[in-house]
Amino acid sequence: MIFNRHGRVRDYAEWCQPRLVANALQLLDHELARKRQLPDRVHLCLSTDPFMVGYPEVQVMSLAIIERLNEAGIACSVLTKGILPGDLADPARYPVANTHGISLVSLDEGFRRQWEPGAAPCVARIAALRNLHEAGRQTLVHIEPYPTPNIIEQDLSALLEAVAFVEHVFFGRWNYNRRVSDYPGEGAFYREQAAIVRKFCETHGIECEVT
Repeated sequence: MIFNRHGRVRDYAEWCQPRLVANALQLLDHELARKRQLPDRVHLCLSTDPFMVGYPEVQVMSLAIIERLNEAGIACSVLTKGILPGDLADPARYPVANTHGISLVSLDEGFRRQWEPGAAPCVARIAALRNLHEAGRQTLVHIEPYPTPNIIEQDLSALLEAVAFVEHVFFGRWNYNRRVSDYPGEGAFYREQAAIVRKFCETHGIECEVT
């Protein structure tokens, strides 16, 4: 919707066809050379998912970009609905303390197929994130946008247990969907879920951010 509003795509079908910027590394080198003060961190997020499923050329480019930024002493924060590559655990190639995250709002594969078409299976997302955690890398999970029960009935505690190894949890409500506001007691529901997240994170020593 944002890309359509700003004229970057004509419709949803065009938005679903990513186009790789072939000279991305050259553009990055140019930006690094011209800046008097480099940023502390660069965020690679879901607007252009760095590890989108089915596009290996995007993954190759994303890894190269992260490597180039790390060489310049800049940390990266990565968020994906795809599979985080095991290459990111290589300290020789990625010497900076990057942060590796997945977006995960449900463990239900039916929900994923309906609401996240093209995303990696939930179990695979978690497994790749756990591998990086076990390799000593910083990990996080974005439980956002979290759905109301009229979209899917589920136990938030089970989802939290599945990612209890991470260092940081971000939790947020689902916006921009009329079905959410149609749910009776929407505000109370999100306050209750936020309290569950805070208590879980406090118990497990996890940093927590709730919106």
